[in-house]
Amino acid sequence: MVGRLPEVAAVYPARTAHRPPACGAFLAHNRAMFTSTSAVPHAAALAALEETLLACAARSADEGPWRSGAMAELAASGALAGFVPAAHGGTAAGEPALLALLAAIAARCLTTALAVSQWASAVRIIAAGAAADRESLLPDLARGRTFTTVGVSQLTTSRRHLGAPALTAARAGDSWRLDGVCPWVTGADACDTIVTGATEADGGQMFFVVPTSAAGLTIEPPLPMLALSGSRTSCVRFSGVRPAATIAPAAGGLRTGGLATTALAIGAARASIGLLAHEAVARAALEPVVAGLSTECEHIAFRMLTAARDGIDQPGRDALRGDANGLVVRAAQAALTASKGAGYVQGHPAERLVRESLFFLVWSCPQSVSAAALCELAGLA
Repeated sequence: MVGRLPEVAAVYPARTAHRPPACGAFLAHNRAMFTSTSAVPHAAALAALEETLLACAARSADEGPWRSGAMAELAASGALAGFVPAAHGGTAAGEPALLALLAAIAARCLTTALAVSQWASAVRIIAAGAAADRESLLPDLARGRTFTTVGVSQLTTSRRHLGAPALTAARAGDSWRLDGVCPWVTGADACDTIVTGATEADGGQMFFVVPTSAAGLTIEPPLPMLALSGSRTSCVRFSGVRPAATIAPAAGGLRTGGLATTALAIGAARASIGLLAHEAVARAALEPVVAGLSTECEHIAFRMLTAARDGIDQPGRDALRGDANGLVVRAAQAALTASKGAGYVQGHPAERLVRESLFFLVWSCPQSVSAAALCELAGLA
């Protein structure tokens, strides 16, 4: 699959000395989150992790989950290991269990969930690479000794309208040279490596693992965004960068609109519904609203888990993502409406949930989903 470049391990300096202390619950590595037969995350381990992530959430939203210790907690809990093959230090949980985990994380802290989803995408690509690269990279990623992220939107949804590839790859002797830009890379300044994709002169695409310390790599300051600025999402520029490893894409190329994005939308919707339920304790008139949104949310979650178990075609995947997008936006608006004027004040959970819900309208959103949303907004649906 892949042309591994020499001395890969030497270019992945672990930043362990710079890791923040853990937020609290998991003081030793605990592999109990998943077992080889797990259909869902272990209930007690997940509950403890959720409590810890909630305690970290304010700092994660401000400084990022790497600096808050949330990512370290995820590693210590065994959550990250679930995404890694068993042969390389992980527990290889099934996709339904991993999606349930992502939804649970998103319900507690969407910033952290975004970081985990990007980490998981990078791990999935690395796991398709050469055996030596898998052995060099994956065990440390499973344990949280090093962190990675992904920057491939230039191959799927970002800057595709400009005609020329945003990031190009050219042979340079027995290596490669990368030039151009990755417009969106979550946690670039907090990770040890970036897994990116570039276009060759003949139009072919390749993946590359690039150390963030590589010569010619420039990580711009994190973007101030409407929400989720704590994800430390940056534009990353490449000027003659030599990657550490190359990975050939699977047949069919990259896929947009995966189920992980739907899982995060479900988790975010549950957070809004939870706020509504809190308001409904003193206002019985809100109970039917809570019930209706809860039923819709769990139906979408059931469809997602069924798709993960049985498979789903691209139109079905896009329809599921569109339904999840619609729900998360409406649930957040309902939470704001129920919170009245207090919810409109900066710092209230309702205003944050509304801002975060809008992220799903632009994040890794397939064209068909965006088009359907625009038609609905224009009253054309």
